[in-house]
Amino acid sequence: MAVKTLTINERLISAAEEESVLEAAQNAGIHIPTLCHLEGVTDVGACRLCLVEIAGSSKLQPACVTKVSEGMEVRTISSRLQQYRRMILEMLFAEGNHICSVCVANGNCELQDLAIELGMDHVRLDYHFPERKVDVSHDRFGVDHNRCILCTRCVRVCDEIEGAHTWDMAGRGTNSHVITDLNQPWGSSQSCTSCGKCVNACPTGALFNQGSGVGEMKSDRAKLDFLVTAREKKQWIV
Repeated sequence: MAVKTLTINERLISAAEEESVLEAAQNAGIHIPTLCHLEGVTDVGACRLCLVEIAGSSKLQPACVTKVSEGMEVRTISSRLQQYRRMILEMLFAEGNHICSVCVANGNCELQDLAIELGMDHVRLDYHFPERKVDVSHDRFGVDHNRCILCTRCVRVCDEIEGAHTWDMAGRGTNSHVITDLNQPWGSSQSCTSCGKCVNACPTGALFNQGSGVGEMKSDRAKLDFLVTAREKKQWIV
């Protein structure tokens, strides 16, 4: 396994050549904000919150899908990055219907946490107020499209960890949304195993347990970490 040496925020670190800049930073204890990244599933660079500056490139690069290279110089903190990240968050809030005070994930939401972290105390954009549905046809779970940020965590977890591929994406632009099977109600899905992995992967209150009240929905990432680790180490008991 080849090792690459690079600097992140003027700090010299080493990383395996197959690692991404995000992985190298996390292993070195350097924080980079993310929303679509989830340990154990493929990165897709959807949210763009992990954008970093790389010496020699005028473009900001997503850390989760950018591989490390020898001599790479990375900066994760700057006024430019702060402005871009805040703008991305404001766009997410303006595009959806995120009313934190009545959300099941209030106080347990990664989108909300990042808004606080980046000092987003108001949104400078016009709200779209789209008409989006809530599907509670499933016996155990529900999906509130008003709070979905299209991170595709549910899609990737269902596909790569559960192997059911119940979730997918449909539509384009502002009409993009997650669907179950061929855009059928979740409760009538023939492929869903009701495992709940998608609910535990969701960073907001878009996917929730039936009966959850305001501020009661908590995602258990530890379950997903256990499954990924057990599969990699072949710890399944036959």
